[in-house]
Amino acid sequence: MGGLRPWARYGLLILAHLLALGLGAAVLQALEGPPARRLQAQLRAELATFQAEYGACLPTGALEELLGTALAAQAHGISSLGNVSKAGNWDLPSALLFTASILTTTGYGHMAPLSAGGKAFCVVYAALGLPASLALVATLRHCLLPLLSCPVAWVAVRWQLTPARAALLQALGLGLLVAGIFVLLPALLLWGLQGDDSLLETIYFCFGSLSTIGLGDLLPGRGRDLNPVLYHLGQIALLGYLLLGLLAVLLAVETFSELPQVRALVKFFGSSGPLTAEDQGGILGQDELALSTLPPSTAAPEQAPAC
Repeated sequence: MGGLRPWARYGLLILAHLLALGLGAAVLQALEGPPARRLQAQLRAELATFQAEYGACLPTGALEELLGTALAAQAHGISSLGNVSKAGNWDLPSALLFTASILTTTGYGHMAPLSAGGKAFCVVYAALGLPASLALVATLRHCLLPLLSCPVAWVAVRWQLTPARAALLQALGLGLLVAGIFVLLPALLLWGLQGDDSLLETIYFCFGSLSTIGLGDLLPGRGRDLNPVLYHLGQIALLGYLLLGLLAVLLAVETFSELPQVRALVKFFGSSGPLTAEDQGGILGQDELALSTLPPSTAAPEQAPAC
């Protein structure tokens, strides 16, 4: 593998990506196809039953026209099912959650602009806001990574770990911390509050939010007759969860991306040259991780200064 030319490595990477896409599509087709067909058949049967009972009282095509209007409104987050919690679809909490979903690229799709001015504003707002959000995240990452590396530095000194082992310990620790605090704990909380949602569904929602996939098929409080105050408090809580959770996930991803093994893999696909000392040093050589507090006695013998 080391003798492959760069274009061959890129070809293998693209081929692996296409195979992963095909495999994912095949698995989802096998899992989701049958229940989707059953739901479609159930819907058709209910429509046929309704038309058989009330068809004489309805003009031809009236039901289809009503359903089309309701579905078009639902696509923009407007429901006519009498849910008082969503009476004001574009009130301040709802608008804040919508802008947060834009700037975090989550994009739940639970509501969308109707006016031409709103759509044009979203384009300009995202074009200006996304770079600003990335700059803010980069600044916070630079400030927080040294703080997160302090416990690992203490453990590395106490246990006399090698830099590579300390780097792996930091990545695993941060990954477990993010998974526990920002995925499992909120999922358990939603599971207890929602009642009719399974634990798998709440974990699915939390992971979809923090990975910025945001399919929008699950949203806390959606479709429920909640008190407007409780519903808006939930929206504000979700806004804070998105902002803090996304930052935590990016910190974890940054830490994993600086592991020596990951850097070696990237180097393999990026160049045919040998690995440099920087690539082999891993994240402990990065200034933002601030693990320079390790005493000289813990350094590897080959890193000791020459006499």
